[in-house]
Amino acid sequence: QVQRALRALTIPLERLQLMKNHMMQAMRRGLCRRTHAQATVRMLPTYICATPDGTEKGDFLVVELCQSKVQTLLVTLLGDGNLCPQMTHETFDMPEEIMKGEGEMLFDFIAQCVSQFLADSSFQERLPLGFVFPFSCRQTQLDKAELISWSKGFSCSDVEGKDVVQLLQLAINKQELSHVEVVALMNDTVGTMMTCSTEGRPCEVALVMDKGSNCCFMAEAHLVEIAKETSGRMCINTEWGCFGSDGILSDIVTPYDECVDDESSSPGEKRFEKMVGSLYLGEIVRHVLIAMAAEKALFTGKSVAVLKEKGVLKTQQVLEIVNNEEGVAVTQRALEALGLQPSERDCSRVQQICGAVVSRAATLYAAGLAAVLTYMCQTRQLDQLLVNVGVDGELYQGHTRFEEILQSVTRLLAPECVATLLPSTDGSGRGAAMVTAVALRMEAQCREVDEVLAPLRLSRADLVQVQALMRQEMELGLGQETHASASVRMLPTYVCSTPDGTEQGEFLALDLGGTNFRVLVVDLTPEGIRMASEIYVIPTDIMKGTGEALFDHIVDCIMDFQLKQNLTNHVLPLGFTFSFPCEQVGLDKALLLTWTKGFSASDCVGQDVVQLLREAAQRKHHIGLNVVAMLNDTVGTMMSCGYDDPECEIGLIVGTGTNVCYMEEMRNVGTVEGDQGRMCINTEWGAFGNNGCLDHILTRFDKVVDDQTINPGKQRFEKLISGMYLGEIVRHILVEMTDRQLLFHGKPSPKLYCRDIFKTKFLSTIELNGLALRQIRKILHELELNASYEDSVLMREVCEAVSLRAAQLCAAGLAAVVEKMRENRGLDQLSVTVGVDGTLYKLHPNFSYNLKKTLQDLAPNCTVTFMLSEDGSGKGAALVAAVACRNTSP
Repeated sequence: QVQRALRALTIPLERLQLMKNHMMQAMRRGLCRRTHAQATVRMLPTYICATPDGTEKGDFLVVELCQSKVQTLLVTLLGDGNLCPQMTHETFDMPEEIMKGEGEMLFDFIAQCVSQFLADSSFQERLPLGFVFPFSCRQTQLDKAELISWSKGFSCSDVEGKDVVQLLQLAINKQELSHVEVVALMNDTVGTMMTCSTEGRPCEVALVMDKGSNCCFMAEAHLVEIAKETSGRMCINTEWGCFGSDGILSDIVTPYDECVDDESSSPGEKRFEKMVGSLYLGEIVRHVLIAMAAEKALFTGKSVAVLKEKGVLKTQQVLEIVNNEEGVAVTQRALEALGLQPSERDCSRVQQICGAVVSRAATLYAAGLAAVLTYMCQTRQLDQLLVNVGVDGELYQGHTRFEEILQSVTRLLAPECVATLLPSTDGSGRGAAMVTAVALRMEAQCREVDEVLAPLRLSRADLVQVQALMRQEMELGLGQETHASASVRMLPTYVCSTPDGTEQGEFLALDLGGTNFRVLVVDLTPEGIRMASEIYVIPTDIMKGTGEALFDHIVDCIMDFQLKQNLTNHVLPLGFTFSFPCEQVGLDKALLLTWTKGFSASDCVGQDVVQLLREAAQRKHHIGLNVVAMLNDTVGTMMSCGYDDPECEIGLIVGTGTNVCYMEEMRNVGTVEGDQGRMCINTEWGAFGNNGCLDHILTRFDKVVDDQTINPGKQRFEKLISGMYLGEIVRHILVEMTDRQLLFHGKPSPKLYCRDIFKTKFLSTIELNGLALRQIRKILHELELNASYEDSVLMREVCEAVSLRAAQLCAAGLAAVVEKMRENRGLDQLSVTVGVDGTLYKLHPNFSYNLKKTLQDLAPNCTVTFMLSEDGSGKGAALVAAVACRNTSP
């Protein structure tokens, strides 16, 4: 009978592994908004998003509500790494009638304890207070928590469902302690974790193995769906004591556990806690002894009536029996103290039973800890997790082998995790002071960060003003007399219609915009578009040589392509995408204003680039070249999307640079003769603000970036929006924040001072929703920046501020365009499609959303659809050629 009982209390490793998996599933349900209410592991957010970094300073008051006591603590942190906090404390006994009386009486008593504790102090300035409240709460802020339910013998009325922070603050105010402010609430588990986060050792998990059982840990914030935080990490109070209340542990629940549960004040609830909490272990042993006595395996022929009395055998006695080397003698004394008359064999068997019950508790704790550790490892996408675990409670402290069992079984169940157990030396009180100190440090940091980022955060009024200024500059650019002085050039493209779907035939396209260029053949058929293309390289010596050599090389590549495509004897219309600044004076005539992107070929600036291409073809005796249209990439994007959507009358590029084109009424284009129809206008809006009209929104970071470019004072709008500059803006913000000790502990790497080291692609990566902080830290480590996960959170905030402003400014400019089109056409509501291209729009996780959202707000009378351009520069060039041929055909 005894062996059968011991086997029932021994859980095989495979079953512990299964339990670990079940607990991980329950944890995920607890974090999910949809399943949280039904989850047995509640996973309650604590709104503690950082651990101490050792810089915390000041005086902090702590009040801890214990089993039948109120503990008060005053902690002075010196900013020395929290190595030597100064602490004074006092404990007050609580009358039992208060534990079961009115809630107001309880909080008045706590406040009176605080008042008495501070009676001899001379604090006049704000004294922040951390409140350790070891009951299940629904927390919505660090200083706002509604009590879900009482436990541990408390049953005060009018408290459940109320904000306990507010109740305590009201009681403190009654004591005329106006300088005492409740800043943070936490339970004892969180306090333990923070207590152990000292001496440069961040602690991210805590276990309390006491009368109750609980665990907390730092979870990735974006996985905590029931909280609003999405960046960084947040401490989660698992409330895992309720695990198993759904029957998932029924196969390891013994008849003895059932008896304990039946006698409890909450049958069927907190099944896990009732198997591991010290409030219950003595009771489990008592019921095993009752069963063994009934089967005559113990106390044969002797009365065991005393064992029928609940609470007669305490867990502390069980631990003494298990721990003592002279166990039989200790066991005999303990049993005789109960009025039993054990034999030596009885004592030996009771000792075995006590050991089995306590060892089972340790292995169950290990399974729970393994579940938490594996979950952390998986959600952080690590191969191995190295973590410190704060531990406290009478079971851990009271059983000599408890730590050994806990560690060895945890290693077996979670071999990918290396957990270092840190015993809590000061209970949860010191940790509560740490929580409070960290909260104030983070509050001060947030204020300073907001101060740095405030100039980048544009109000709706700012954006409306930018929209109005863009509209004004567009009008100036269209005017014959004002065009030359306008910052938005509004260049005619001589593209007077978009595709209507009737275009057919084969067309060549040439896309020149960098060191690589493409030649394409595009076949437009009623069934769709077929394309073939090849990329050719322009050697550096040709980029920087003569214009004649450059265009000869281009024609050589076109001839090579036509040969490969069997088009040598075909004279096909060609559309030429030329992505350099030009003044277009006809559809097939454009004067190069300046080279960019590393080109400096001689004798080209001021020349008609189409004519230069034709002359090169003549030199090469290539008669199969018929250039009918020249365009830039913005127009190509609009035309490419216009083939699939007739409502596409705007082209937008948001990549390395930015630009917009749109279909304007000819009557408004003062720089071109004719009033009929429409013409595509290349706004060249990147130069918007060159005349100083945007100076009021430029930040000190923008000005430094502008000063360091090759064209200071030029392309001001583009420098606020496009991918070429956003990384540099972020870098300068990081430098200032580091100088102000807000990042990297004030210790930048030399790389942070290198121009263009922070790529705009980093913004896209860092802002990815759900990106593990480990990956952000990896980016920063590439820059030789020793980043904490708190630094990573702040990095994300900086990137979000810069990219959001870029999207909002882009939307303000686009709002001016669509509103002008609507008014031009005398419509109450305009429906229009924007063809869009560019890496910033395509690859950044939030840019397109923020752009659309802001545009909808600024231009509510316009329904704007965005369509991604596929191969706008190439396909679009062919379509411009096709439309030109369609319009000139008889």
